[in-house]
Amino acid sequence: MADYPDNDASARPIAAVEASSLRDQVATIKLALAGSPVRKGLRWASIGMVAVIVATSIGQVLLNRWNQPFYDALARRDMQAFLHQLAIFAAIAGGLLVLNVGQTWLNQTIRLKLREALTLDLIDGWMRPARAFRLAHAGAIGVNPDQRMQQDASHLSDLSTDLGVGLLQSLILLASFVGVLWELSSGFVFHVGGTSLAIPGYMVWAAILYAGTASWLSWLVGRPLIHLNSDRYTREAELRSSMVRVNENIDAIALARSEPDARRRLETDLGTVLGAMRRIYNAQINLAWVTDTYGWITVVAPILVASPVYFAGDISFGGLMMAVGAFNQVHSSLRWFINNIGSIADWRATLMRVADFRIALDETDVLHDQERRIEFGENANGKLTFEKLEVASPEGCTRLADQHVEIHAGERVMLTGEPGAGKTLFFRAIAGLWPWGSGRIGMPAGEVPIFVPRTPYFATATLREVLDHVDGVAPASDTDISAVLAEIGLERLSSSLDRSARWEHELADDELRLLAFARLVLRQPKWVIIDEALDAFDGPTLRRVLSTLEKRLGGATILNIGRGQHNNQFFPRALTIVKASSVPALKPARIRAGAIEPPPATPRRKK
Repeated sequence: MADYPDNDASARPIAAVEASSLRDQVATIKLALAGSPVRKGLRWASIGMVAVIVATSIGQVLLNRWNQPFYDALARRDMQAFLHQLAIFAAIAGGLLVLNVGQTWLNQTIRLKLREALTLDLIDGWMRPARAFRLAHAGAIGVNPDQRMQQDASHLSDLSTDLGVGLLQSLILLASFVGVLWELSSGFVFHVGGTSLAIPGYMVWAAILYAGTASWLSWLVGRPLIHLNSDRYTREAELRSSMVRVNENIDAIALARSEPDARRRLETDLGTVLGAMRRIYNAQINLAWVTDTYGWITVVAPILVASPVYFAGDISFGGLMMAVGAFNQVHSSLRWFINNIGSIADWRATLMRVADFRIALDETDVLHDQERRIEFGENANGKLTFEKLEVASPEGCTRLADQHVEIHAGERVMLTGEPGAGKTLFFRAIAGLWPWGSGRIGMPAGEVPIFVPRTPYFATATLREVLDHVDGVAPASDTDISAVLAEIGLERLSSSLDRSARWEHELADDELRLLAFARLVLRQPKWVIIDEALDAFDGPTLRRVLSTLEKRLGGATILNIGRGQHNNQFFPRALTIVKASSVPALKPARIRAGAIEPPPATPRRKK
């Protein structure tokens, strides 16, 4: 479950989700596969699978034809013919064995390639600039994206491969044996009251009627599993998220002696998972009554269908067994839907989660496209300007107290505001993460500001890789890195430049922020915009950081958004961020049918 701080309007969800249609879901997965770098390997593996299944079907037809001479030889007690038919069986079975092993290998290859294609596509879409941030604030579709990209994509790949291969195999077997069964049925003549009645394709029609009735009943009973499975995956994701959150905050929980509260939360989430599983199991039990009933009837159904002709003496025992074998193959192909109704429901639920997530990734950039949007431009005079800027959110609008603001190169400016004014939202608007609102932000032409958030991010890498610039600037020397670390108060890390670690687990919060400022000065930016990252430092640490910035970035323009408690000599200019009242607010949008539908731009009523 996500928590949204009361003082951060931008952290609240701004969109609701409606499931797209099956057509939209299949179309978006096809697009993902069509643009995948592994599509050629996936295509060749699929072609090989079709060839193997066709060859296997030919072998199945040969094996079915083998039934008549084999059982006739048994009926005649002909040992020589019996041994000859065993040799033929060994040849057919050996070929089918090789084909079965080959099919297993191709199945695993397709599964692997499909997983690679889907996951790479989702990661690529998720990691487009600012897209993950916007999706995270788009409501339920942005909750727990890790599960959709990792577990759901893997499960969808497995189900799609198994169901696709099974369906293809059933269709090819059906095409192979329906002709055989039709031909065998041509000799079936029913004698009723002295009248002979021949029904063309009698066994074929019997198999279709039998399997069709079972499929319809299975779908009727098993259809609720689609939404039940989808609900279960959502509940599982919430439970996992709660466990991760507890693990990440275990120190604070232990200090506050909040283990009972955390346990109750986890038990509540576990209860919702177990409730979802119980509903699934009840539905599966109801489905089992249908499928198992038809499964037992199938044991004798083909013999019952053909028995009148056999007892009339119109076919031999070998002919009866050949007809029974062909009936079973045709019925087995037609029964594919019955056997896989549970997996189909699971596949639909997983497809819905993965496809809707990908659709949202594609459409999230146009969220609120009809709402007012902030205009971004460049200023040839090298200034940063804010012209009548208002940043919209579901809570109202955040703006500067001054309508027209110019910040010159080399200035150091403090932006302050009351709690709840939307300081972080304003920071995100300048960074381009939150484009909704009105007015204009003019950036200095040719300059790329460095943005310093209040919570820094460091990749799992060596400390040298963490501190080196990623945008093409030459890496800093070990001497420079060690000097900066010493100035900032992290001299002990100078000996760990080549050690790889998860630094957020190795360092305290203040040390992580200090490391972020060390990285900043090593990159030597000309424009820096900081979001409350200085507020957490105590007096001596803050003075040390400001001294480093003065020494290393003396000519840089620095905007600091915070509480306004810093050195007025370092930030001689101050601007105020305010929450505007009685202004149009950003209303929640709806993601539906593969698109994100913006809401009507109507003003919020005053209370």
